[in-house]
Amino acid sequence: MIPLEDVPLGVPKDRTFLVPHDPRWAQLFDGERQRLSSTLGAEALKIEHIGSTAIPGMCAKPVIDMLAVVADVGAIDARDAQMRALGYESMGEFGIAGRRYLRRDNSAGERTHQVHAFQRGSPHVRRHLAFRDFMRAHAEPAEQYAALKRRLADAHPNDIEAYMDGKDGFIKEMEARALAWAAASSGDRDEP
Repeated sequence: MIPLEDVPLGVPKDRTFLVPHDPRWAQLFDGERQRLSSTLGAEALKIEHIGSTAIPGMCAKPVIDMLAVVADVGAIDARDAQMRALGYESMGEFGIAGRRYLRRDNSAGERTHQVHAFQRGSPHVRRHLAFRDFMRAHAEPAEQYAALKRRLADAHPNDIEAYMDGKDGFIKEMEARALAWAAASSGDRDEP
């Protein structure tokens, strides 16, 4: 496993800054996936790398986003102590019904990892995976997304809410395209 200190990772709270894609993020994800799989056991049906760090060539906030597909989302709550032992703070649904959101910070208090856990069959699983796969497969929309992110980060370096709000319309449009593309190309993507 790559030591965290050797890879640019971590964003101070409420800050928006982007860095060029680092291919080592995939290795960091793999290491963290193994830790999460060991902790969640058979409950974790699938753990996927999502978000911009999962899209080769995409600039990103250096935070590893993970999607955990679980048999029972309530089991995440039951493993709160084990997740805390891994350094994760549980935030409950955190604005999305049926989700369990957990976040991990480094010793400097910078966000390094986020887990979005959904029960198998949740439409949010399909949405996240379709968006990631669509961006990986389609260079033009991926570059449009990267350009939008750079403009918003430059305009709102200290306002994460404005940055997120600025991406919302584009993301929703691309999610609709991605879901249609995923359905046409390989059907249901949320089953482990």
